[in-house]
Amino acid sequence: MKKIVLLAFLLANLFGSEIAWNDTYEQAQAKAKKESKPLMVLITSEQCRWCRKFEATTLQDEDVISKLNSKFVTVHVTRDKSIYPKNLSAKMVPMNYFLDANGKVIYSMPGYWPSEDYQSILDDALLKYKK
Repeated sequence: MKKIVLLAFLLANLFGSEIAWNDTYEQAQAKAKKESKPLMVLITSEQCRWCRKFEATTLQDEDVISKLNSKFVTVHVTRDKSIYPKNLSAKMVPMNYFLDANGKVIYSMPGYWPSEDYQSILDDALLKYKK
């Protein structure tokens, strides 16, 4: 019985990881300052099929989730519905912005990216943040 419970716990942890999204841009920025981490802002729209694909594939990848949760402070906002700085335009979605804790854009990348490519984007953003 103990083995079954342990197996269920391990499977829940393996398949239950999620990105630790903050509720608002302001909350994420405050956390980024406190933790000295870059801020990743994902802007999507409700009618965007590439946004849904990015959310359903790339953002479900365990390595992507792990890197985002450990190295970044994240917030997901919706174009035209969420409050975020006007300098973060989203003419194209999905749109990823990487900012320092003061809100300065250090890197940005539009569009859908498969997990392997997105890992490289995250690495590039981290390098720019450390400079």
